Amino acid sequence: MSNSNFVTNTVGRVVPTVINGEKHEPYKGINQHIPTGFKHAPRVETIAHFPDDGNKQLDSLKSALIKAGLKDGMTISTHHHFRNGDLIGNQIFDIAHDLGIKNLRWFPSASFPCHEPLIKYLEDGTISHIEGSMNGALGKFASQGKMSGTAILRSHGGRYQAVQDGEVKIDIAVIGAGSADCFGNANAVHGSSTSGLLGFALADSQYADKVIVVTDNLVPFPCVPWQIQGNYVDFVVVMDKVGIPEKIVSGTTEITKSPDRLYLAELTAQFCEVTGIIKDGFSFQTGAGGTSLAVSDYFAKIMKEKGIKARFARGGSNKYLVQMLEEGLIDYILDGQTFDLDGVRSMRDNANHVWTSPFTSYNYHGKGNFAQLVDVVILGATEVDVNFNANVVTHSDGYLLHGIGGWQNCLFSKTVILPLPLFRDRIPVIRDEVTTICGPGELIDVIVTERGIAINPLRTDLLEKVKNSGLPIKTLQELKDEAEQICGKPQKPNLGEKVIAVIKWVDGTIIDAVREVL
Repeated sequence: MSNSNFVTNTVGRVVPTVINGEKHEPYKGINQHIPTGFKHAPRVETIAHFPDDGNKQLDSLKSALIKAGLKDGMTISTHHHFRNGDLIGNQIFDIAHDLGIKNLRWFPSASFPCHEPLIKYLEDGTISHIEGSMNGALGKFASQGKMSGTAILRSHGGRYQAVQDGEVKIDIAVIGAGSADCFGNANAVHGSSTSGLLGFALADSQYADKVIVVTDNLVPFPCVPWQIQGNYVDFVVVMDKVGIPEKIVSGTTEITKSPDRLYLAELTAQFCEVTGIIKDGFSFQTGAGGTSLAVSDYFAKIMKEKGIKARFARGGSNKYLVQMLEEGLIDYILDGQTFDLDGVRSMRDNANHVWTSPFTSYNYHGKGNFAQLVDVVILGATEVDVNFNANVVTHSDGYLLHGIGGWQNCLFSKTVILPLPLFRDRIPVIRDEVTTICGPGELIDVIVTERGIAINPLRTDLLEKVKNSGLPIKTLQELKDEAEQICGKPQKPNLGEKVIAVIKWVDGTIIDAVREVL
């Protein structure tokens, strides 16, 4: 990339405007980039190209990829509902390598440690680059400057938007499903390889040129409920096993036992109670980590004591959220993905456990989404700075080890709270400037630490409500100073000039760039 292709965006980050040979817009501010034009339309097909009996089944994934026209330079998409139990993604590129295919763009909704074997295909040119969240080894590989192309990281909603808007054209989508029929209708709530739902593959099914459904549980037509409609599907493949349900688990799936983290969760819940966020008919979203689960547990205790019922909770679902639904503390779970098998069971059996998708929940190039309707969201971060900007993709050493997920999209909820330890491994979490900006500070309302709560000065309403509350209210600067008195001032990461990845904002503009770790 030449220097002429770099600009300084509105949050002061120097970012490229040309990535992998394609032009991109720099971040302009919240709601400042207004898209124009029309939604992308996939190629028109005719029923005459498909079997009269509706049977689209082929004998193998290799046959399906060949018939789908796999060739050099294509974009291949996968979804991550199986999370670390995915058994399909690696096979796709094994086949591509065996066929001598090169320069593929992999467009996963996320990757996981189980995809580490794909590093050899990044090295030999089978895969040029990844446009999707990278967790662990793949992210570290990219951070070391070893990937030939530049990674592009998007939120869940941003990924749907990129496909819908035609920014990313998917040539072949491969969708793993717990159950399917020979016509291509599919779901993830039945069979031995359940994952809950298939919302992350919705855009792929709707907009890709060719769609392959892979299952290990072929059922007679119709496969109901269908989360993927067979009318979008070109080929169906049956294999021995498509996923390991036990490995869909995310986070600890157990409430933290750490006294500091429990105090963080309790303080977060107290804040929500004092400020009147927890009230009859409210809505909330929490994550699947130990601290977030503890927040949900404290919410439940407050709700029981006060006779309060939530109208809905946004998921990722887990056994604790399911228990609240079954105890009548929540009317509905609006679920984007299931984080454990209790979530899968509930989604299958309980009509009030509703599956959603990035289109309904998180897409910002549409006529609204559910994230904007949530009263309070509890999120995590690797770092925050004194201006409330937050980072979720890189560590303080600069390594790209995490994905964005729905984190950015959730920042548009009515109140955004980040419960964070003041330091991790003796490294302060609050910085003068975050290593990577993933979310602008004006959208982040509250930082809760074990040594105090900082409220964004923009939220004068919350500042007024906590007066005389007895809560330990401090400024972020005060918390930062306290952390540095304990741990010392952290060193900045040793970074080079090479951009190995860019971070997209929810509107498709570039909010920051990630540089090579030296």
